[in-house]
Amino acid sequence: MKNTFYKYLLCGVLVFAGLSRVNAQSKTGEPTEAKIDAIIKKLTLEEKISLLHANGIFSAGGINRLGIPQIMTDDGPLGVREDVKEGWGSANLTTDSATFFPNGSALAATWNPELAYRFGHDMGEEARARGKNVMLAPAFNICRTPLCGRTYEYYSEDPFLNSRLAVQSVKGIQSEHVAACVKHYAVNNQEVERGRVSVDVDERALREVYLPAFKASITEGNAWTIMSAYNKLRGVYCSENDYLLQKILKGEWGFKGIVISDWGGTHSTVNAANNGLDLEMGSNPPYNTYFFADKLLDSVKAGKVSVKVIDEKVHRILWVLYHTDMSANLPKGALNTPAHSKTVYDIAAESIVLLKNDKHLLPLNTGSIKSLAVIGDNATRTFHLGGFGAGVKAKYEVTALAGLQNRLGKTIDIKFAQGYTAVNGGGGGIRAHISKKTDSILMAQAVSTAKSAEVAILFVGGNRDYESESRDRKDLSLPFNEQALVDAVTAANPNTIVVVVGGAPYDIGKIKENNHTIVWSWYNGSENGNALADVLTGKINPSGKLPFTFPASLNDSPAHALNAYPGENLKVDYKEGILVGYRWFDTKKIDPLYCFGYGLSYTGFKYSDFYTNKKSYNVTDNITATLKVANTGKYAGKETVQLYVSKEGSVVERADKELKAFKKISVAIGETATVTLSIPVKDLAYYDVKTSKWIVEPGKYKLLAGTSSRDIEQTSTITID
Repeated sequence: MKNTFYKYLLCGVLVFAGLSRVNAQSKTGEPTEAKIDAIIKKLTLEEKISLLHANGIFSAGGINRLGIPQIMTDDGPLGVREDVKEGWGSANLTTDSATFFPNGSALAATWNPELAYRFGHDMGEEARARGKNVMLAPAFNICRTPLCGRTYEYYSEDPFLNSRLAVQSVKGIQSEHVAACVKHYAVNNQEVERGRVSVDVDERALREVYLPAFKASITEGNAWTIMSAYNKLRGVYCSENDYLLQKILKGEWGFKGIVISDWGGTHSTVNAANNGLDLEMGSNPPYNTYFFADKLLDSVKAGKVSVKVIDEKVHRILWVLYHTDMSANLPKGALNTPAHSKTVYDIAAESIVLLKNDKHLLPLNTGSIKSLAVIGDNATRTFHLGGFGAGVKAKYEVTALAGLQNRLGKTIDIKFAQGYTAVNGGGGGIRAHISKKTDSILMAQAVSTAKSAEVAILFVGGNRDYESESRDRKDLSLPFNEQALVDAVTAANPNTIVVVVGGAPYDIGKIKENNHTIVWSWYNGSENGNALADVLTGKINPSGKLPFTFPASLNDSPAHALNAYPGENLKVDYKEGILVGYRWFDTKKIDPLYCFGYGLSYTGFKYSDFYTNKKSYNVTDNITATLKVANTGKYAGKETVQLYVSKEGSVVERADKELKAFKKISVAIGETATVTLSIPVKDLAYYDVKTSKWIVEPGKYKLLAGTSSRDIEQTSTITID
């Protein structure tokens, strides 16, 4: 454990030193700039064009005569995917297995930026070992609707939480001289008609909700590449959107790297080239027919695209290569190491959310339990592959059942019953349609197994086939008729623990009403089963907090309440504006099933002595808030202190409260920790559409410290002059 800590501490020091060296070179304009300019002068126009489009499913460019390597990309939300050949078939290698990392919303549920850095670092280390120089991660589009098929990949509904995790993930990946490709820029919040739908969102919502994590990943994380989204913004495809790519990204934020299209997400030559796209990627040959291949060459010769524009794109590609494969002291990387497994374990362990524990059945009293029923397809299912989109050929994956057997199998009689068949009847269509039929034989076996044991642990929820890229879910109901299984098993054994597995909200209202013990888990990587078993048995005190709101009804969610999803005539209007997620629920006084930031513990935490360093601030100040958190229970544990800000009587519409700071701490039994949180006053600004500026409104603000967006423990009032 100590060695692992020092390894990551050393990595952080090296990253700081490395970025300082890169930034120093950028400021002085040498030696990288001089080298790039010299190379561009040696390239023919045809060679320049060859650098700007795919030449394989995941590759682009490369000039052998000048020693310019290819751009080698790889899917990255869950780890470095296996190598493929044309047509997406497996390359059938024996050297491309990798670590399966927890999904994006699991990482967000840790509320731990340090783990986000480790996540990125280890993934970057594996990408480097596999010869990849661009990792297509992290993905952190805002969770606007709980139905989105890629919610499991994304982080959160909150721009601040997204930002803090995205910055560290990017820094971690790039510490291994692998470019992070942040995605999908921007407002890619649904899979239904994602390739054609046009999003109409007001400027304030765009700036305050949908862009902050992208901005932070560029201006703080120094991300070297970014992926344009499939959809349109205000009628213009994101891959050729001058406002997004030129004015904001490259202009306001000073982005120096490559704008990469999503695969097949380019729709023109001249508009895309002149409006900011740098590299066109896609899946299907012949690659010379791409918009940025022969068509671009012809457009330059016809004077529709200038050589200056081409040179700028080539400059960006070489700039990224000088940070990756052409950089000095290139790391060797590493695959499937014990340190990577430890990172996966730590993320999984800190992501699991205890939703209900009314009978205090958890942690399991393993000293007195002699028999345990483990029920449900998700207890034995693996999650490294499935559905449409990125997966990992995992070196190994510990299932939930295997984890319980690892920890308890020598002392407790563990019996398993599948309970249901997880069959996706929807194919690869826009939405997943799941059969509601119950397998009566499997159900009967599950009930019998539950009756025969002292305690039953029932696994339900989604899987990687059900939650998938390219389609959204039809509704929030549990698939595979799982609710009937929950009812039957609960009736058979009153000591039933329900573990729901998923990457996005589900309607578990009936379970919340009828069951006393509920745990939420995720697609939690190679160490999934071991981490879950350690949480259930109390070796790890659960500390996960929900990264998004669970609505009691789908129609309570803002996009659905306003009939603003999935849109009509290929247009969707974000009518809710800035009121996304908990901002909507709290402002409209709508009770959710589970609120943003919610998560229980085996111990108790008491907040006290909340104060700020001053009572009055100006716009250049930092607000420093301090409070004490006491562990009042019988278990050591981690707690995430969440600090929200509220402005009453504002001149503009405001959410009831907004997350502006958080910190995860560890508190021993009987101990009290002092927690200090900082908020720059400028972070209290709203985006003024009339002046196109951020404005900090003077007046009184409330600071609210709590365990979730609804459970506020301490408050304080400050004044901004």
